[in-house]
Amino acid sequence: MGSPTGNVVKTSRSLAFTLTVLLIAAFFVALVLLLPAWVLWVSVLLLALWLGITRTGWQTWSVTLVGITTIPQRMGSAAVIVVGIAGVVGVMVALFAMGKGFESTLQQTGRDDTAIILETGARSEANSSLTHEGVGMLSQLPQIRRSELNEPIASPELLVVASLPKRTGMNANIGIRGIGERGWELRPRAKLIAGRAFMPGLRELVAGAGVQGTLAVHEGATLMVNGQAWTVVGIFDSQDAHNSELWGDTAVIASAFRRGSAKTSLLVQLNEPAAIDPLNAAIANDPRLKAEAMITRQYFSRQSEHLTKVAQILGTAVGAIMAIGALFGALNSMYSAVSGRAREIATMRAIGFRRLPVVVAVMIETLLLAVPGGVIGGAIAWLLFDGYVGSTTSANSSQIVFAFNVPPELIVDGLKWAISIGLIGGLFPALQAARMQVTAGLREL
Repeated sequence: MGSPTGNVVKTSRSLAFTLTVLLIAAFFVALVLLLPAWVLWVSVLLLALWLGITRTGWQTWSVTLVGITTIPQRMGSAAVIVVGIAGVVGVMVALFAMGKGFESTLQQTGRDDTAIILETGARSEANSSLTHEGVGMLSQLPQIRRSELNEPIASPELLVVASLPKRTGMNANIGIRGIGERGWELRPRAKLIAGRAFMPGLRELVAGAGVQGTLAVHEGATLMVNGQAWTVVGIFDSQDAHNSELWGDTAVIASAFRRGSAKTSLLVQLNEPAAIDPLNAAIANDPRLKAEAMITRQYFSRQSEHLTKVAQILGTAVGAIMAIGALFGALNSMYSAVSGRAREIATMRAIGFRRLPVVVAVMIETLLLAVPGGVIGGAIAWLLFDGYVGSTTSANSSQIVFAFNVPPELIVDGLKWAISIGLIGGLFPALQAARMQVTAGLREL
């Protein structure tokens, strides 16, 4: 039995070693999650150089090779790590892809040379109301571009929401937008792909491509809107959030929904993007104008912030819960691997291998299982969800149809999570392997 002082020293050294490895692991996890992807590749390169040109690195690679050769013998437990991490990455990437897709759809809607004017304090068109007189005065402000006929390039618009039956038989809240004569000109990306434009003064509508898929409408179809029959005379594609709307004549829509002469917004083209500040200054200098302007790209980007944050929070929360399960699977698998290799590890320690090569080798082995899991999870998410069409409710309480977006950087983020789980999952089994008593391991011979 050792002396009390010797036991205290031994315990202190063991604790110091454990804390050191924990700090190193925490540093690398932070490095993986927070820093750009190129830092990850540089770290891999440095690790490869260390393995190839240093004596300790050679020892580490020797221990790693022993572990790799045993993977076929424990395929079941190794599959637990790969499948668990693939599930975590797949779910996280899918949820983040939803937010990315919604954000991308709304960001594509706006432009830098157009502005939307809303009632002061209104965060969306649904909460805005501009008087007929106010719209007329706003349209004459000098910051708004004028046509060759010296007319302001502006579109007074009215956005209402109607509950219409979907293909499935359930109802969806669809935005119906009344646009002015220059509404098409201010949205050059919106092109008719079938039929014709609506005629002013008639109960006619053109449907966005997203609405066509949701409501099963087509050229010549009749929709009952607010108790009245409307004819769909065309289909347009704007490749943005307007694809989720029905467009018609402002005055007819206002009459059908009893909105009087008020409008919800005024869409205008600016002389130049920098004119937005002078435009707001001109509005503020006239006490009759209770309104404020915003660049349309900024406006629609702001509309996407809430869902994007929700998707990020939900993805992180669900991913973290699943990651705990995958982490326990990795821990269990690697503990079993270390226990089964007690003789090899003890023999290597007896012939001069230090603790560091054992620690790093076990963590490398875990990463070699985690990385394929991350790749598989990201690939499955990309195959199933990239371009998948979904819908959600916008800030205007209407349905927005959008496509999930799985860009390469999202796959890289999923891979970072896989590596992080592998680092943590391999840490404690690595510590157990490093602290294994040589004599105890050799007894297994």
